[in-house]
Amino acid sequence: MSNRYITSHFPLISIVLFSLAFALYTQLFLLQQLMDLGLYEGMREFFSENGIKLTLLFLLLLFFFMVFSALKLIADTTIELSMLFFSKDEEGLELNKVKAGSWIYLIASILALVLSQEIVLLCIAFVVASLIYFIYFVYKVSDSLSASGLIGLVFFHTIFWSTFILAVIYALVKLYNSLVASLPL
Repeated sequence: MSNRYITSHFPLISIVLFSLAFALYTQLFLLQQLMDLGLYEGMREFFSENGIKLTLLFLLLLFFFMVFSALKLIADTTIELSMLFFSKDEEGLELNKVKAGSWIYLIASILALVLSQEIVLLCIAFVVASLIYFIYFVYKVSDSLSASGLIGLVFFHTIFWSTFILAVIYALVKLYNSLVASLPL
C-alpha cells in the first residue's frame, strides 16, 4: 500500500529536531555565559535550576523553530518560482517528485540531534543536507528542463541564497559594529 501523504509530516519533524539540536547547544552556551558573568546564581534565587533550563530551552526551541520555518517557507517559494521561470512542467507534477526528498532533512536532523554538542557539526549537518537536497531537486526536475533552463535554475538558486546569506551577514556585522561603537570604553 502506497500513500503519497505518508511523508508529509517529515518537514515538520525535521524542523523540530533541527530546532531542538540548535536550542540544546545554545542553551548550554548561554548557561555557561550566565555562570561566567555571575548572573546565574542571582537567577537561581527566583527560579529553580530546572525551571531556568526548561524556560531557556523552550524559548530557544521556539526561536529556532521560527527561523527554520521561515527558511523552509523561503526555500519552497524559491523552488516554485524557479520552476515557474525555467520548467516546462505546467501541472506541478515535478514538485510531487521532489517532496520525497524530505527524507534527506529528516536523516540530517536526527544526526544533528546526536551532534548537538558541537555547533560546527550542527551547521555542517544542515548545510550538507541542504546541498544534497538541492542536488536531489535538480536531478528530479531535470526531465522538465532544457539545458538553458537547468543552468538558469541552478544560477537562480545560487544567486538568491548567496545574496540572502550575505545580506544577513552584513546586517549582523552592522548591528555588532553599532553595538560595539555605543559601548562606553
